[in-house]
Amino acid sequence: MAIDKVTSAALETSTNQPNFRNIIINGDMSIAQRATSKSSLSTGFNTIDRFEILKSNDAAFTESQSTDVPTGQGFSNSWKIECTTADTSLDASNYLNWRQPIEAQNLQYLKFGTSSAESITLSFWVKSTKTGTYIVSLRNMDNSRLNAQSYTISSSATWEKKTITFDGDTSSGFNNDNGEGLRVQFSLLAGTNYTSGTLQTTWGTYAAANSAVGQVNFGDSTSNEWYVTGVQLEAGTSASDFEFLPVDVNLKRCQRYFQMYVEGGNTSSKIPIALTAYGSNNATGGVPYYAEMRASPSASHSNLTCNYGGGTTSITGISYYATAYASGMDITVTGQSWSTGRCVTIQYSATGAYMRFDAEL
Repeated sequence: MAIDKVTSAALETSTNQPNFRNIIINGDMSIAQRATSKSSLSTGFNTIDRFEILKSNDAAFTESQSTDVPTGQGFSNSWKIECTTADTSLDASNYLNWRQPIEAQNLQYLKFGTSSAESITLSFWVKSTKTGTYIVSLRNMDNSRLNAQSYTISSSATWEKKTITFDGDTSSGFNNDNGEGLRVQFSLLAGTNYTSGTLQTTWGTYAAANSAVGQVNFGDSTSNEWYVTGVQLEAGTSASDFEFLPVDVNLKRCQRYFQMYVEGGNTSSKIPIALTAYGSNNATGGVPYYAEMRASPSASHSNLTCNYGGGTTSITGISYYATAYASGMDITVTGQSWSTGRCVTIQYSATGAYMRFDAEL
């Protein structure tokens, strides 16, 4: 059977742009399980899934999931950070970075540490009121290696697409494990501890002084805003079109690292967890995950209550035992007299209640 030109072109595109070519997860900023905005930022994962702020400075910032996006590119969301308290005089140790950590076992096909190491290309859309030089870097966290590149925001408050190619590192590879192998890091401000050397534009041993040379101070004015979306990192020396994934696939990829049960406005709703009483005021049971997690997660909760058939009572103590594959909990309440084997359920007790599981790198 003859293949027409349209089909042939589609097959060629499919071959040249394989699925999951984007090493970055949630690069379109569409998933934000924790929150859609956060003020008074400190180091941590706050809004957009898989992206973390690292902060050490006297300025204050707010981050949010924004709907300001480049026109006609297919994006619905971007990540926005704005300066709310300025710091015009940075200390030497100050920094503000935005980064995504990547599992080492997802990077083996890049062949780093061999003579066949692949070049990798980073592309993204960025917009800022603060023009000038910015630094984006790759760090091999298994072997303390750095490659840092500069890019320029030329026009204030205008979406610009940036494409940066990094050579493959023939000297050092990545461990084949679920730890952090590669860190993709965008710098927003940096003190002299990070700018006093020479920018490390080829792979070499990490030195802080060489990591952000030339970086503008994004925290010097409360007029400063910075937006980014369409972050893609892929093997090769050129950038392909951004790889949009179905929302369910994108969410599952994010849930490998973080997932939560959250109250959605109905405070009488129950979390799908069945516990069994094993003492006068204790119960134990399993917690189903939405997706298998990267590693044993830490767990936290807020505004949960215990329903035991005869009413509800506050949970006075809760502990979790968890692996990447299954999880459980022990709860303790006071003032009850349960029979061993009695069924106990967990439900939300107030607006904003949640149960969270965190296996971030």
